[in-house]
Amino acid sequence: MSPAALGVLLVAAGYLSGSVPYGVVLARLLLGVDVRKVGSGNIGATNVARAGGKGMGVVVVILDAAKAMVPIVIARRVLSGAPGADVWVMGVAVAAFAGHLFPVWLRFKGGKGVATGLGIFLVLAPWAALAGLLGYVVAYAATRISSVGSLLGTSMCVVGGFLTYGAHSPISWAGLVIGGLIFLRHQENIRRLLRGEEKRMKV
Repeated sequence: MSPAALGVLLVAAGYLSGSVPYGVVLARLLLGVDVRKVGSGNIGATNVARAGGKGMGVVVVILDAAKAMVPIVIARRVLSGAPGADVWVMGVAVAAFAGHLFPVWLRFKGGKGVATGLGIFLVLAPWAALAGLLGYVVAYAATRISSVGSLLGTSMCVVGGFLTYGAHSPISWAGLVIGGLIFLRHQENIRRLLRGEEKRMKV
């Protein structure tokens, strides 16, 4: 099989992996509820935590991160040394992220991508990911608003990617695309923040 054909298959596999809606699946299996009809209606960890507690939210974060990390690691190994390998790996990363945002199983209505984006950065730009995670923790601890932590953490990941790899690396630009999509998915949160109406999480 040619590297291009293999790359296309890996990108498709990345999308399918990213499209698995773990928040929906776990909420149905363990709580018997449709998380899309609870709280904000989002399928991600924050809303799952509202329905099933912080522990369940942490599990969803891990799974949503892993569903991007695994296909990226596999793509790196399989394509090692192949022409254009770095570009194909970035394609797998973006495809996994798109799978979470637009999952075929949920009629392309997915989540906001923060945990999945974190998983991507952990593999491609680990120091930037750690900076973003620290930014999230500090902002969330100060405000008790998850979206504030998510937006600050995302910004730090993107900037960290450029500082680490520079403007000539596909990693930096893939990170910028992912960060931009996360901000787009948080438009309503940003509007509520500007109006002072964004809800705080209970301690």
